[in-house]
Formats: sequence, C-alpha cells, structure tokens
Amino acid sequence: MHPQAASLRRRAAAFALDYLLIAAWIAVVVGLGFALRAAAADLATQLFGNPITAELVGFLTLTLPVSAYFAISEASTAGGTWGKRRLGVRVVTGEEDRLSLGRSMARTALKFVPWELAHAVIWRFAMPGSAPELLLDAGLVAVWGLVLANLVSALVDENRRTLYDRLSGTVVVEARTAA
Repeated sequence: MHPQAASLRRRAAAFALDYLLIAAWIAVVVGLGFALRAAAADLATQLFGNPITAELVGFLTLTLPVSAYFAISEASTAGGTWGKRRLGVRVVTGEEDRLSLGRSMARTALKFVPWELAHAVIWRFAMPGSAPELLLDAGLVAVWGLVLANLVSALVDENRRTLYDRLSGTVVVEARTAA
C-alpha cells in the first residue's frame, strides 16, 4: 500500500508550526545583533556595514542553522521536523524510503533558495547604491517566480510535490500510512 500524499493544507500548517521555532531563533539572533551593536559598535559596523559581510553573517546565523534543522530532522527516523511530526506527515523518497542526509540536504537547499535570495535582495535594498535597481528588481522577480513555481508544482502534481520535491526525488506523505 502506497502512502497517501499529505495535503497542501497540512504541509502549510506544519511549516507554520516550524516557523514558530524559526521566529524564536530570529528573535535570538536579532537580540544578539543588538547586543553586539551596543557592546562593540565598530565590530557591528564591520559585520553589517556592507551587504556582502551582512549577508554572510545572516547566512551563518540564520539560514545555515534553519537549514540544518530541516535537513537533519527530515533525514531522521521520524522523517520530519517538529511541525511535520505534530501534524502527522513525513518526507520520504520516491521509493518510500527514509531520506539520506545527503538527499535531505539537497532538498533543503532547493527549498530555501528563494528565502536566501530574498535575504540577498533585502540587504541590497537596505544599503542603497550597493546594487543596480534593475538587479534588485530581477532578484525579487526570481524569488516570487520560484515561490510560484513551487506552488504551481504542488497544485498540479498528483502527489502534491513542490518543485524542490520533484528535483530531490522526495514526497511528503501522511505518517500514519508511510512504510
């Protein structure tokens, strides 16, 4: 018996639960950033004074930990993050097997490309003159294009697979029926 694909509503709700954890982490990182600025203004200026170092710090303190959370959780025996486990869904391969860490990392990287691209664009908007306006507009179009491609893919695929699921050979299924 093949596992049933998880509904888009359940997937979105699971991500919303996970986003509570992400938001808490963001609050910690922002709080540490304000503390750094108060304690070592020169260092804070060096880290956040140009878009390249600011984006690198953001990647190392936000994107990398969040991505590790998703990749490790989805490669675990539970097959999902805290939000997915709470809502009874898990990520499996197209053959209904547990994800290897490598496949889970690839899926997570593909999933968070729009998020990280948005961060890059935001840093450049925050620092006028750091990139041509046309490049910033193209970046925003790319972000929304990728988000839309994932949504359309999930809507038209019989197993509700997003573009990143298709590319990584994964599917999100109901945990109760998964092998």
